[in-house]
Amino acid sequence: MRLFFHFLWLLLVLQPFARAQNRQNAPTQRPNIIFILADDLGYGDIGVNGQKLIKTPNIDRLAAEGMRFTQFYAGTSVCAPSRSALLTGQHTGHTYVRGNKSVEPEGQQPIADSVVTVAELLQKAGYTTAAFGKWGLGPVDSEGDPNRQGFDRFYGYNCQSLAHRAYPNHLWSNAEKIVLKENENLTQTKQYAPDLIQQQAMDFVRSSDPTKPFFLFLPYILPHAELLVPDDSLFQYYKSKFTEKPYKGADYGPNAKSGGYGSQEYPRATFAAMVTRLDRYVGQLMATLKAKGLDQNTLVIFSSDNGPHLEGGADPAFFNSGGGFRGFKRDLYEGGIREPMIARWPGVVKPGTTSDYVGAFWDLLPTFAELADTKVPAHIDGISFVPALTGKGIQKNHDYLYWEFHEQGGKQAVRRGNWKAVRLNAATAPNGPVELYDLSKDPAESTNLAARHADIARELGQLMNRSHVPSALFPFGTEGR
Repeated sequence: MRLFFHFLWLLLVLQPFARAQNRQNAPTQRPNIIFILADDLGYGDIGVNGQKLIKTPNIDRLAAEGMRFTQFYAGTSVCAPSRSALLTGQHTGHTYVRGNKSVEPEGQQPIADSVVTVAELLQKAGYTTAAFGKWGLGPVDSEGDPNRQGFDRFYGYNCQSLAHRAYPNHLWSNAEKIVLKENENLTQTKQYAPDLIQQQAMDFVRSSDPTKPFFLFLPYILPHAELLVPDDSLFQYYKSKFTEKPYKGADYGPNAKSGGYGSQEYPRATFAAMVTRLDRYVGQLMATLKAKGLDQNTLVIFSSDNGPHLEGGADPAFFNSGGGFRGFKRDLYEGGIREPMIARWPGVVKPGTTSDYVGAFWDLLPTFAELADTKVPAHIDGISFVPALTGKGIQKNHDYLYWEFHEQGGKQAVRRGNWKAVRLNAATAPNGPVELYDLSKDPAESTNLAARHADIARELGQLMNRSHVPSALFPFGTEGR
């Protein structure tokens, strides 16, 4: 009995200390949230995912100080719909923008007013919101204008077609057109837009109110074509590293087109320098957060919008940009949609860890909403992966993931467990056959098992049909569904 009372006394004495320790380990306030989105960066383009030819020390450090996700996917395999899935929490069978559709005079199909974006949710929850980089989801003054979709501040390319030029004739600061006079309307290459965008982003962090959380979206254009960087130390470092096959493109000059790709004598060196320049931006961001005293309560996530591109002289096979996965940008094989994914949040995300959580861009909205302590809209496809991030609680998993792609005859893909199904020519054959792969044994998707497991192939094909809701703006093989 005496021993029992002694034990009870210890519990009473130690309990306040345990509560204090929990409070100390927990975030003292809602975190700042930064989402870094590379453009056409492959799974294997960073050192921590096996890249041997390109140096990415800052991104690798981000992984060492945080968590690396090994099975995280983009919204789809091209820019605009992938971003739409990210911002709306819906996969490409449901999200409003499902393809790259340009509108005149400058921009892409705008997201509708009725769509609720993650930026709107965080803005209403009291966050200051900003985006710096490439938008591509609605022209200035349209309903898809970033300022009308939840962002207090925007600077960069509104139109993704114009973002093909690294030395454009203008950028946008909210609704103000910023003419880059030194580029002289695409006749000279003096004002490198990615650097200008980075400077604006760092100014935003430096001027942020430390008493108010912020959401910073950084959709950089690197390393998307065109392959072009300033002739600085980074470029000089790579210039002699590789054998080169020059690329002939649409050069800057009196007759330059706004959406072309310039010629490049050293495409491999330039691509490598672009990736390392992106890595430098990450390092600058982390240093700025630390100098401002914000790095401890800021969740930083790094990813890419789709797989590696083949344009402008790029050679993703040479760099193993796909990380051993099959396919490139515009493919729904793993190489086109499985992305680098790294999360860092000191004291919350355990450093040096990996997660095999199978997620996609539509999970970001509910995750950020939970961290901001705000509700999510109805009819989203995403799942919060806060438990996977924090190691606390039980992580819910998806029954399946679904993608569709609206070019090259239409493509669909489903992942359920370790099974992955891909359908080609979906626009003309909406009930056509699917390819079937077992990712646990064949992550490179080299052996089609559809004939051997016809029942599973049939089930996943039917799941594709159920996952696609027809869209008048983006018609896609609706016959027979």
